[in-house]
Amino acid sequence: MSFEVPDDLYYLESHEWIRPEDGKIGITDFAQDELGDVVFVETPDEGDEIEQGETFGVVESIKAVSDLYAPVSGEVTAVNDTLHDQPELVNEEPFEGGWMLEVDFDEDDLDDLLTPEEYRDQIQ
Repeated sequence: MSFEVPDDLYYLESHEWIRPEDGKIGITDFAQDELGDVVFVETPDEGDEIEQGETFGVVESIKAVSDLYAPVSGEVTAVNDTLHDQPELVNEEPFEGGWMLEVDFDEDDLDDLLTPEEYRDQIQ
């Protein structure tokens, strides 16, 4: 099975992604497939600070509860409130409607993340 790995994102080994152009963060196609049907997403609030490599929330599926790890440090500038009523968007659109939060972050943090090529190698 092949999974979608967009070229405009950076990745954590723990399967979170960040889109540098808008600071949006979510979980990968691979991660949502492993989790199964997502039933709940817990995120920080707008204005909260997240730290690179630290947990920032939880995603709960019918199979498991998993911590979410921050790909970068920064201030949360937006939260995807749609996920409270439609957590299945994480499964259906992991890179579009299923994003979890948006952060204002330091571009230098991207140096510590996986490129799309490196992430593809990891999940194969």
